[in-house]
Amino acid sequence: MNPELSRSDDTAEAENIKLEVEVNSETLGEKRLSTENFNSQWQQVGEKIADFLDKMPNYIGNFFKSYSRPLITVGLIFASLITLKLTLALLDAIDDLPLLDSTLNLIGLGYTIWFINRYLLRASSRQELSEEINSFKDQYLGRGNLDS
Repeated sequence: MNPELSRSDDTAEAENIKLEVEVNSETLGEKRLSTENFNSQWQQVGEKIADFLDKMPNYIGNFFKSYSRPLITVGLIFASLITLKLTLALLDAIDDLPLLDSTLNLIGLGYTIWFINRYLLRASSRQELSEEINSFKDQYLGRGNLDS
């Protein structure tokens, strides 16, 4: 083997390695720049999120002040639906108890018979029922005597 050839091969190989190191260092520098750019973008996003979260109570307060009546209405509708659903579930649970269902039906039938006998069979008792109903209306709706 020719020593000059091996030296030139070694020199060429060394130059290739040197070029690779330079290229790798340039690439590494570009990666550092892109990483720093990426980190600064994340910092900007983080600052925007922090600013938004800092102003969030003001946004919520202004929103509630602007839309308080519709929000209250929606809340009441939602609460009444939940109450209705719970009431129906409770009645269904009571209805599933073996003897309680038939017992409550008998109590309801007995009260209906008593009410018909007491208030609806005779004209005088119907008049009395009508007066009691009007009295309750006056009392709860604010009509009638203001002196009492």
